[in-house]
Parts: sequence; structure tokens; C-alpha cells
Amino acid sequence: MTQFSVPDLPYEYGALTPAISEAIMKLHHDTHHEAYVTKLNAALADAHVEVNMGDGDQQALEGLLSSLSTLPDSTQTAVRNNGGGHYNHSLFWQCMCAGGNEASDELRGALEEKYGSFEAFKDAFTEKALGLFGSGWVWLQPNLDIIALPNQDNPIMEGGDAPLLGLDVWEHAYYLDYHASRKDYVDAWWSVVDWHFVERRYATSRG
Repeated sequence: MTQFSVPDLPYEYGALTPAISEAIMKLHHDTHHEAYVTKLNAALADAHVEVNMGDGDQQALEGLLSSLSTLPDSTQTAVRNNGGGHYNHSLFWQCMCAGGNEASDELRGALEEKYGSFEAFKDAFTEKALGLFGSGWVWLQPNLDIIALPNQDNPIMEGGDAPLLGLDVWEHAYYLDYHASRKDYVDAWWSVVDWHFVERRYATSRG
């Protein structure tokens, strides 16, 4: 039987303070992410859907989310929401590290070429995050486009490539720390982005 699982964080719960508190990381990872995984496993079991787990959770999830239309109608929504939640959060944890780091000359140069400057890229990404109505995610794609999608949707579900970087703008990601100020959360989040992780994904996407 298919059994997805919540990955361990690649750092301690409090490692991202003061940008993201230990309390919110525990709630976000241990409660919200765990719930998505539990509901995903239940939905797949109820529909008797087996997923090849041989390549690990992320690859299995990419295959599942890119072929939602092949699933029974009765389970597509549950897998979209909860499989999306599992994939998105698994990537999100890896996109951050204690203290953040700097983008390489190659990636920074590519973003500067597309957006005019690195700060202009950050402004465009932030604008997408602040402009997304309700809950959702903002993604940086391998072609360096910025995409905002609602709920737990991601570009893979739309037939797109796996994203390089993702930002969770659901209220559960920031409300304990920033209350209703999504802008303060996004501004602080930039200080913990793991650009080295993003660069590895960028290099892989370019072959």
C-alpha cells in the first residue's frame, strides 16, 4: 500500500528565527503538513490507487500530480489538495536555511537579465505574493517566470515544470508571527532563502 510520509526538516525548528519562529515551524510542519500526508494516504487507499514509490516521495508525487486526470473522479480533488500540500511543503522546507545565503553569479545574472536587477526580481516575486487573493503559493520556474497559484496548486498540476523555489502564503504559514501582515512575512522570508538549493535545481533543470 502506498504510504507517503512527512520528511524531517533539514534544520532545527528554531533555526529560521527571527524570520520564522520555532512555534510556527512546529505547527506548520508537525500539524499542517502531517494532515496533508494523512489525508493523501487515506484518499489513495480508499480509491485503491497504488503509486510507485521506488524513486522516493518527491518523484512519486510529481508523477501523481502530473496525471491527476487519470485518477478516479471521486479522488481527484482530495489528491490535488493533499498531494499538492505534501509536495509544496516538502519543497518549501528545503528552500530555506538558517541565515539564508547569496545567489551565485550565474543565477543572479540570469535573474538580472530577465528582470533588470536582482532587487527588481524580488520586488516582482513579492508583488505576486501580496497580490494573490486568499491562500496559495508563489513559484519561481526554471524559465525564471514567477507564477502565483491558489490553494495547494503547483505548476506540475498545470503541465508545467517542477519549480525551483516556492513561497507559502497561506495564513497558517505566518499568522502566529505576523498576524495579518503578509508583507512583513514575505520581507522577512527573503532573509532565509537557501539560494544554493535553488541553484542546484536550476542547474538540474538546464541539464
